This record gives sequence, structure tokens and C-alpha cells, in this order.
Amino acid sequence: MRLPAPLIPGILLRRYQRFLADVELQDGRIVTAHTPNTGSMKQCAVPGHAVLLSETDNPKRKLKYTLELIAVGDYWVDTHTHRSNRVVEEGLRSGTIPELAGYSVTAESPYHDSRIDFLLTKGEEKVLVEVKNVTLCCRETVACFPDAVTLRGQKHLRELLRARGEGYRSVIFFLVQRGEATAFAPADAIDPVYGRLLREVAAGGVEILAYRTVITPESNRVGERIPLAF
Repeated sequence: MRLPAPLIPGILLRRYQRFLADVELQDGRIVTAHTPNTGSMKQCAVPGHAVLLSETDNPKRKLKYTLELIAVGDYWVDTHTHRSNRVVEEGLRSGTIPELAGYSVTAESPYHDSRIDFLLTKGEEKVLVEVKNVTLCCRETVACFPDAVTLRGQKHLRELLRARGEGYRSVIFFLVQRGEATAFAPADAIDPVYGRLLREVAAGGVEILAYRTVITPESNRVGERIPLAF
């Protein structure tokens, strides 16, 4: 999908209060940008890293800048968690995710007392897909999730397993935003409960898909599938 344009380059000075980041622009100005990510942004929100910001003239916005991409090593990382579902939805609708191609797509589908990111249907077949945005590497080329303890993520795994027992096809989809990643694993050292649950639901029939994105300053799209390393 296309990213906002034009993006404004800068250097990250600090990220604080979860949703705020101070950035020095190329002209020396220091601005505060909204940071749409509730996680720790470990390895990404590092002072001195290059970033790209978008700017809005919406008078209802308290902050006119938004942090869009952060450079980690040789790659841009998309830490904008609100965009990850749209990137996956584009991949679902275009058929570029072979395991999930050929279905009708409904976003934000209710399931019992929760909402799952996507409901896919084809005839009588129903597929629930929950998306997780991955911006951390636990080993040099192994991406991992989560970057902080996630009770919500644990709940989603239990719901997917429940749905599998009710006849759904259930999928947890890890959208890996680290271009150097060649495999995916749960971040056991950060959230061991999540890691244990992920293995349990996989044994119970929940499918695990990990796809690496292709990110440029102009766009972010689903790229190729990477293997699991656990």
C-alpha cells in the first residue's frame, strides 16, 4: 500500500509516554510526532536512528506530525501498527498470500465477545485471521513477537483455538517488518506465556503464517513467507 507523501526525514531524539517522539528535522527544528504503536518498540525507538514523518494540516489533530518509518540497520521498519492490517488486507484482496487466496474478505469481524481482524469466507468455509505486527528480532535474522508482555495477544490465541474447535479454519498472521529476518519465533524471553500458548494452539490446529514485508519510503506490501524457527 502507498504511504503518505511526501515523508519528512529526521533523526529520532527520544520516544516517551508511549505515543510521543521528539525528532530533529534536517533544518534543525525539533518537533514532536505522534507514535502509533503501543508496544515497547525495542530496537526501533533508539535515539539517533533515522526516521520518516508524515505531516497533516488537519486542525483537529493535536500533533501535526506522525512517525511512519524508522531505519534499523539497512532497512526501513514500519512501526505504524494501525497500518499493518491494511497491508495484510491488501495482500488478502489481491491474492498475494497464497494460503489465503480466493476468499471474500470482511475486516473487523465479531467473534463471541471479541473482534478478530479478518473473516474470510468461501462457500461454507470460514477462516478467522488475526494479524500481529512484528518489529523485533530476538536473534540476528530471526524476527520475534511480542516486544512486550501482551495479555491481549494471549487472549487472541485462545480465541483462535476456540474457533478451530467450532469448525473454523484459524490463522495467526505475523507481519514481519524487519527486512533482514529470514525466520520467525515467539519472543519467549519477553512473554513466555505467549510463547507457550503459541505452541499449544499450533498443536491444536491453528495455522501460523509469517510473512516479511517489502518497505520503501513510498510503500509497504506483503512480500515472501518466512519459515518458523521453533
